[in-house]
Amino acid sequence: MEAAYANHKLNFRYINTEVQSKDLGEAIAGARAMNWAGFHLSSPHKVEIIKYLDELGQSAELMGAVNCVVNKNGKLIGENTDGKGFLQSLKEVVNPTGKTVTILGAGGAARAIAVEIALAGAKTVNIVNRDSGRGKEMNQLVSTLCQSNYYPWDSNFAVPTETEILVNATTVGMHGNSDASLDIFFDSMNSSMVVADVIINPPQTELLSRATAIGCKTIDGLGMVVNQGVLAIKYWTGVDVDADVMRKKLLEVL
Repeated sequence: MEAAYANHKLNFRYINTEVQSKDLGEAIAGARAMNWAGFHLSSPHKVEIIKYLDELGQSAELMGAVNCVVNKNGKLIGENTDGKGFLQSLKEVVNPTGKTVTILGAGGAARAIAVEIALAGAKTVNIVNRDSGRGKEMNQLVSTLCQSNYYPWDSNFAVPTETEILVNATTVGMHGNSDASLDIFFDSMNSSMVVADVIINPPQTELLSRATAIGCKTIDGLGMVVNQGVLAIKYWTGVDVDADVMRKKLLEVL
């Protein structure tokens, strides 16, 4: 974020602060009082913050979670950019409209991605998750937006043959867990699929390496993170910043 501000000579700063759950209301009041342009937030505040906001964007309202707040003429608007960042990255490779998408996982990232892909006009979203309760809950939400299916993830999962876009929205393969392998039949992938992974470290996961080897187009997790930053800065400043500057800086710190 700071790299983008500096590159575009924007008189803004991006600071990190730690806020305890019991102090959240006072922190939001402080942001209002200081007329902040906006701010990001992470767990455990993504749901609790909603009661302190004036409005919610469409995605945030559907998901019941906020990760970005925008000050619009004194009103605090809650947005969720997790899925929007991914969608932008995806659209650089393929338009999801009319496509069948299979998502591995049903956590916060998976939920955000599923909602945005459904809103973008996906034909079908397949949700694959070990926790059936969480998977079915996400399926119920997505089914209000497009056709959706829940698949239990009991052992190695065979990717449905109709899948056109495959997304790993789990932490399997992340740094510190990079030796772990996704419990899927990699042979069930085919070269016509676009394969994406939300993991940023390492950018080239086992899933993406295997997908590349069979000729799939792939999308790493860096684009999702960078695009979230680009979108947030647009919300806060009205300026479209250079995503490449942010991606380069992110790679430097990984």
